[in-house]
Amino acid sequence: MPARGRMKLLGAVLLAAGLLGTAARGEQPPWPDEPSRTCFFQMLTSVDSEFCRGDLEIIYPELGDVGCTYIPKCHQYRRRISREWGSPRVRYPQAEKSKKYVLVLVDPDAPSRANPRNRFWRHWLVTDIPGADLRTGAIKGHVLTDYVRPTPPPRSGYHRYQLRLYEQPAHEAVALSPEERVSLGAWAMESFVERFQLGSPVASTQFLTKYYED
Repeated sequence: MPARGRMKLLGAVLLAAGLLGTAARGEQPPWPDEPSRTCFFQMLTSVDSEFCRGDLEIIYPELGDVGCTYIPKCHQYRRRISREWGSPRVRYPQAEKSKKYVLVLVDPDAPSRANPRNRFWRHWLVTDIPGADLRTGAIKGHVLTDYVRPTPPPRSGYHRYQLRLYEQPAHEAVALSPEERVSLGAWAMESFVERFQLGSPVASTQFLTKYYED
């Protein structure tokens, strides 16, 4: 079993012990909305899982690394990720200590996946992150957009929250334009990446969640 798989399995076991429930990652888990006292974690499948590349970890309290999973409704996790918890820890063990990185968190499904007219909604943007910080998960850098909690609108279905990590070109000052700073929605992320020659992400991951009362 790959290291990432072992860590996720261990996280599920520890969570179950702490909450007197059962965390399961079976091959055929129930749909994440199934009402139950048991807390199931369902991994993403098909196209959505293909986005997860490079062992990038996004870590929230109690849940651990939520990369490539649905956020379960049990224990009010969807409400807490939308209303309570602050920015997650982000860890990338393969980061090079001598390099700096750019971190981007977006929702490509605003206001819904069926009608993403406000794609991409910018939820977090940090530049100049030292590789040494990414290796430990305690990132520091220049915050261009403060962390905005995932808040899918009611009855809009599941939203993807995508985390991309780019290697920042040496001596390149990355900044938002005055027009980009005005709004978080309908952000031309691809143009931003091209403007600063960030290239393809060195790693990426995502999780899916929806309005906590749906």
